[in-house]
Amino acid sequence: MLDPVGGPTREWEEKKDMSMRDKVEHEITFNPCTVRDLKQRLAKDKPGERKVMEALDQLVRSGVVCQREGVFFTVRSGRANKMIPCVLVKLGKNFGFVNREDGTGDIFIPGRFLMGAMPGDRVLVEKFDRPRVEGSDEGQVVAIIAKHNRFVGTARRFEGRLVFVPDACPTMMMPIVNGREGGARDGDKVAADIVQRGLRHDSHRVSIVMRFGSADEAKQCAQALLYAQDIHRNFPEEVKLAAEKFEGAQVTEQEMAGRLDLRDLPIFTIDSAETKDIDDAVSVQAIPEGFELGVHIADVSYYVKPGSALDQEAFNRGTSVYYADQVIPMLPKQLSNGVCSLNENQYRLAFSCLMRLDHEGNLTNYRFAKSVIRSRVKGVYAELNQIFAGEGTAELAEKYAEVSAQFPAMQQLYQLRKALRRQRGCMDIESGECKLILDEEGHCVDLKKRVQGEAEAMIEEFMLLANQCSAHFARVKQIPFVYRVHEEPNGEKLERLHKLLQTCGINDKFAGEVPTQKELTAILDSVRNTPYEKIIHTGMLRCMAKARYEEKPKGHFGLVLTDYAHFTSPIRRYSDLAIHRVLTDILQKTDTNTLQERYGEFVVQASKQASEREVIAMQIERSAEDCYKAEYAQNHLGENYTGVISGVTQRGIFVELENSLEGFVPAASLTPTGTQLTEGVRLFDPVSGKNWSLGDEIMVTIVRANVNMGRVDFEPVKGEN
Repeated sequence: MLDPVGGPTREWEEKKDMSMRDKVEHEITFNPCTVRDLKQRLAKDKPGERKVMEALDQLVRSGVVCQREGVFFTVRSGRANKMIPCVLVKLGKNFGFVNREDGTGDIFIPGRFLMGAMPGDRVLVEKFDRPRVEGSDEGQVVAIIAKHNRFVGTARRFEGRLVFVPDACPTMMMPIVNGREGGARDGDKVAADIVQRGLRHDSHRVSIVMRFGSADEAKQCAQALLYAQDIHRNFPEEVKLAAEKFEGAQVTEQEMAGRLDLRDLPIFTIDSAETKDIDDAVSVQAIPEGFELGVHIADVSYYVKPGSALDQEAFNRGTSVYYADQVIPMLPKQLSNGVCSLNENQYRLAFSCLMRLDHEGNLTNYRFAKSVIRSRVKGVYAELNQIFAGEGTAELAEKYAEVSAQFPAMQQLYQLRKALRRQRGCMDIESGECKLILDEEGHCVDLKKRVQGEAEAMIEEFMLLANQCSAHFARVKQIPFVYRVHEEPNGEKLERLHKLLQTCGINDKFAGEVPTQKELTAILDSVRNTPYEKIIHTGMLRCMAKARYEEKPKGHFGLVLTDYAHFTSPIRRYSDLAIHRVLTDILQKTDTNTLQERYGEFVVQASKQASEREVIAMQIERSAEDCYKAEYAQNHLGENYTGVISGVTQRGIFVELENSLEGFVPAASLTPTGTQLTEGVRLFDPVSGKNWSLGDEIMVTIVRANVNMGRVDFEPVKGEN
C-alpha cells in the first residue's frame, strides 16, 4: 500500500469516490497501523489530516475499530488481543528476531514478514501456530508502533553510488538520498537517519547526518557507538553553567561544621594510576575487639541537589562510560575530577561507613556518618601489590609512609574476609578483562590481560562490605531504596549450563533443581589450570542472571548475600547517588512517611533508568573493545600464534590467544573434506579422523581484521595442527 516515500498511494488516487471513513477502515483492515501512518498514507495537508482523525473517531465510537499500543485494528479481525508488543533486536539478511517486552523470550520473524522493521523498532507481533524455530517461536510483524530511525554504519561505494551499510545489518545496503551524503567518502564511519520508509528494507532511504572518519580506526568506530546511543562528551549549557560554580572549589569551614571530623585518620585512596574520578577511600585499624574498617565515599549528594540541572543530567546519563583510555563522565569534570574527587591532601566532604569486625572478620556493627576527610596519598594498585609482595622500594616506602602502619591490619582483615567469602560459596568467576595499550594517536598497539592482585581484591572486598551495610540498613528500616539484585539462574539458563558441563565432560548433577553457589564454586575449582578453565568461567558467567537495580531487596545470588546495594561510586553511578540521598535524609531523622512520599516513586524510576543505562554502557564498552582488538590485529596480519579453542559451531571454531584476542576459524579452512559438529563442542572430519574440541590448543595465523565490525579471522597454520 505504501510507495517508497510513504505518501498517498496510487490506489487511493483512483478511488476518490470512496469516503474517508471507508478509506480508513479499508487501510486498517489490511494493514493495522498508527495514527501517524494513517495521516501519511491518506492525507496531503492539514485539512486532510483532520478528516482522517474524524473518520477514525467515528470508527472507534461505532465499535468497528479498536486499538492496542497505539495501533488500530478492525474489531472483526479479532487480532488485537493476540498482538505481542516486542522490540526488534536482530536483523539478518532474510530474518529478524524480536524480544517480547514482558521479558518472556524472543520470536523469530522470517524476512518477508518484517514489514521493513529495523533494529530498535517497537513492533506488534502475531505469533504463528507452528513448531518453534531453533528454540524460538515464529511470527510476523503486524505493525510498527515506534520507529528507530538513526543508525551508525559505513559509507560504501556500490555500482558507482555511495550507499549506507548499517552496523545493525551488514548485509544491507541502503540508498542515500541525492545531495544528502554529508561529505562522506567510501570507507567512512558515518551516522544516518532513515528519512523514507517502505514496507521492505530495500525501499528505505537514508540521509548521512554525521561523518566520523575512517572505519579502519577504532577511535572513530567508538565515537560512532557513542553517537548511536546519544551519549555526548559535552554537557548542555545549563549544566555547564551549574558546574562552573564548582571550578577550583575548596571545602569551607562552614561546610565542615556539624560533620564527623576524620581528618586525623590515616585515610588514603587506592585506584589505577590513571584514575582521576576518585570516589572511595579506606582506613583500617586493629582494635581490641578485632578491626575497625572505614570506607569513605565522596559526598556527591551534597553538591548535586534533587531536581537541579546537574541532577537531571546525571539521571539521564545513569553512569559514566569507560572504554580504552577514555571516559564519558556522568558528572562534569569540575565535580568528577574536582571538588567531589577525594584528591590527595585536600579536605573533602565524605559519606563514611564505619564498621566493626571481630577477630574472625565477621561484621559486628556499623554506622553511617557525614564526614570530612583528608586523603594522605593517592595509592596505586600496582604499587600496593609490589609492597604486599615484599618488593617495595625505598621510593614507595617514602610515598606511603603516612599510611603504611595500616598495611598489616588491612592484609589480615582481607584474608579473613576472603576465607568467609569462600565459606559462604561466593563464586570467583574470571571475567577475562583486557587492558588496551594505545599509542599517542589513540591506536591500539598492544593487549594485556588484566590480572587482579591482592590490592584490587582487597578494595573490592572492603567496598562490598560497605555496600552490604547500606542495603541492610535500608531493608531493616523498610525505607525506599535502590537495591542491587542478582537472582538465581532461570530454567533456560540452567539448561544451557547443563549442556555446557555435559559437553565438557563435567558432572552436572546437583542436589536440587537449582545449583547452589557452593556447587558452582566446586566446578570452577575443578577446572582451574586446565584447558577448560576459561571456557567454563565464561560459560558460567553467561548462564547467570543479569544483575540489575530494583526497589525491592531480593538478594544477590552470585555474592551469596541477602543484602546488597551500590553505595561506593556516586561520581560514576546514579544508583549510588540516589541511595546517598535517601541515607542523608535518614541521618537527618526524616520520618518514614515523609521518606516514602519523597522517594517511593523516585527509587522505582532511578532503578529502571540505572539498569537501562548500565546495559547500554556495557554494550558500548564491549563493542569498542572489539574494534580496538581488531585494530591491534591489523598490525599483526600473517603472524602465527598458539591459542585455545574457546567456541565451536557448525560454521567453524573460535580461538582465543594468550593476550585475549579472539578470532574465528572457518570450518572450510580446517579441512577440505568437510566437518560435522558432534556433542556441541567438537568439529569432526569423518574422512581424516581429525577433530577440533573445546579447550584444545591450536596454532593459527591472523589473516583478516575488520575494525569496523570488531571481527578477527584466523586460519590454522599449515602442517602444525
